Amino acid sequence: MKYLKLKSFGLSFISILTISLFLNSCGPLKFERADVKDSPINEADKRKRNIEQGRGFTLPGTNNNNRGNFSFGNSNELWRATLDILEFTPLSNVDYGGGIIITDWYSTNNNSDQSIKISVQFLTDELRADGLLIKIYQKNCTTESNCAVKLIESDLNQEIKLAILKKAAQIKKGDLKKRNDERGEIIIPKNAKDRKKKK
Repeated sequence: MKYLKLKSFGLSFISILTISLFLNSCGPLKFERADVKDSPINEADKRKRNIEQGRGFTLPGTNNNNRGNFSFGNSNELWRATLDILEFTPLSNVDYGGGIIITDWYSTNNNSDQSIKISVQFLTDELRADGLLIKIYQKNCTTESNCAVKLIESDLNQEIKLAILKKAAQIKKGDLKKRNDERGEIIIPKNAKDRKKKK
């Protein structure tokens, strides 16, 4: 009886071992040796290599051929500045992948029949005046069910754009200073030698 159990266990073990060796020789499960010189040590180099090789996080059931290139919103100065500038109003749509922020309808306490909605579209992630498209919609209501919405062009468009650009420049300058402080780098102002000669 013990001999039969031992024989059955031995056959099962040999079968499993044969199947695993067979699957190991197949493409997806084949073991590939990694060479140390091909593996970067620096984290930034690893991320760059993974992006070049198309590696990344994908959800099950998604098509891997339609991979997008997405950055984190907290690294984009324009995005962060826009969120800071528009914090006075609730947001109805925030889509970093699509590059758009839309506020909810906003009105002051003085005039509840008139409200505005602000849409900020990001055309580029560079810090440029033509990288933003600001649209302001105005809603005028005579009654609760009778409202008219129109796109308006006013000084507010330009004021919001300038405020976002100014805030983004401040954020970028602060990030650069913080990064330089962490690295311990010293920035020498231009013409420093000339100043010393004049003294």
